[in-house]
This record gives sequence, structure tokens and C-alpha cells, in this order.
Amino acid sequence: MEGLAESLAGFFGSWLTPELATFLVSLLPILELRGGLIASALLGVDWFIAFPISVIGNFLPIPFILLFIQKIFNFIKRTNFLKMRRLVEKLDEKAEKKSKGLETASFWGLFILVAIPLPGTGGWTGALVASFLKMDIKKASIIIFLGILAAGLITSTFTYLIPSFF
Repeated sequence: MEGLAESLAGFFGSWLTPELATFLVSLLPILELRGGLIASALLGVDWFIAFPISVIGNFLPIPFILLFIQKIFNFIKRTNFLKMRRLVEKLDEKAEKKSKGLETASFWGLFILVAIPLPGTGGWTGALVASFLKMDIKKASIIIFLGILAAGLITSTFTYLIPSFF
């Protein structure tokens, strides 16, 4: 992930302001806030500026994912768009089975999924999981936002306080 963030920082940083480059990297799936903070450190953006930009960039697509991903999946099921119907149906069935009895555990599970800065985790993945589990959108948004903040603090420790880590 660091290599990709470094490449994007170089690419965006050559024709955009470092702050805008940070924002754009934070919007991207997979990299999200973690990539945005790495890019901002590489571009020399002060942490007090980079942190809120990365959080906003990472959180911005989350409500849209929560609101529209089920509609997109329903469209795929109806039309077999890109022959993905079977995959979407399997994911839906699995989520339906797992969602029963998960109401109490879902808060911490979703929070940890978003907060732990590892590949394959983050706000985008958290929004997909929350949608599959049919969590309340407001509740899921708050949990994901808190997870993004936690991931940002963890990532900031390694990118700004211990820069030799990378």
C-alpha cells in the first residue's frame, strides 16, 4: 500500500496542491485514509491539515455506498449485469444468515473492521459489510466515522510520529 500511495502522491503532487492530492488519495477504495495520510506525509503536508482532509475524503463516499449499494446489487440480480448475479446472490444469502443475532456484536465488529489499518479493511469495506448486514444507515455511518478516526490516529502514529517506519 505504501508503494501505491507513494506513486499516487508523486503523480497527483506534480499537478495538484499537496492538500488536494491528499484528499483524492483518501477518496480511493483500498487506499482510503491510510493512503491519504501516507501521501500527505510524503508531500510534506502538516498533520493538522492532513488529518481532517483525509478523514473527510475517506468518509465522503460512505453515505452513498450505504444508500445505493443494495440498489446496485438488486439491479445486478435483475439484469445479471456483467454476469455477476450469482456472486451477488451468494453474498446476500451469506450476509442474511450472519446478520441474525449480530445486532449487539455488530457495533464492535464494524468498528474494528474499519479501525484496524490493514489491507482490505476501512470505510469502504465497512460500508459494504454494514449494507449486507442491513444495519441502520445512521448507526452504521457513525460507527464507520469513529472507525475512520481511530484508523487515522493509528496511521498518523506511523506516518508522522515514526516516519522512519516507512
